[in-house]
Amino acid sequence: MLRRLIVKAHLADQIAVQHGHDWGSRGQVAQNSERGQRLKSPESASTSHLEIAVAHSGMDSIIRLNGRIDVDSSPDVRDRLLAILSGKQLLRAVTVDLAGVMFIEASGVATLVEALKVARHRQIRLHLQGLHGSVLRLFEVTGLLPLFETIHGGKGVS
Repeated sequence: MLRRLIVKAHLADQIAVQHGHDWGSRGQVAQNSERGQRLKSPESASTSHLEIAVAHSGMDSIIRLNGRIDVDSSPDVRDRLLAILSGKQLLRAVTVDLAGVMFIEASGVATLVEALKVARHRQIRLHLQGLHGSVLRLFEVTGLLPLFETIHGGKGVS
C-alpha cells in the first residue's frame, strides 16, 4: 500500500514538473522563473477565474476556492496555501473547500499535493472538503484521493 502511494506521489511530482514546478532537494517548490515572472508581472492582466477566501478559527484555517483551478490560477492557490502553511501561526489543521470549484487541471492537483507535503512536514493536517463531480473523479482516477483526508459536507472549520 505504501509503495503504491509513493508511486502516486511520484506521478504527481511528474505532473508538477510538466507545469513548471521543481520540487527541489528539500521538498520545497520553486517555480520556473520565467513563467513566475510572466504570471506575477504587474502589467499582465489577470485571467484568473478563481476566488480565494481564507477564514481562521483558533488553530484551524479554511481556504474556500470558487471557480476554476487551472495553469493561470494554480500559482495563486499555491502562494496562498504556502503562506498559510509556512506562516508563524501555530496550526492544527487546514481545510481546502473545493465545493465551489467546477474545474481543476493537473497543475491544481499538483499544487494540492505540494501543500500536502508541506503540511505533513510541519505536522499540520490538510483536509479536502466539498469534492464533487469531475473534481472528485480526477482525484479518484489519478489514485491521489487516499493521500488526502476528506471531509464530506460542512461549511465551517473542523
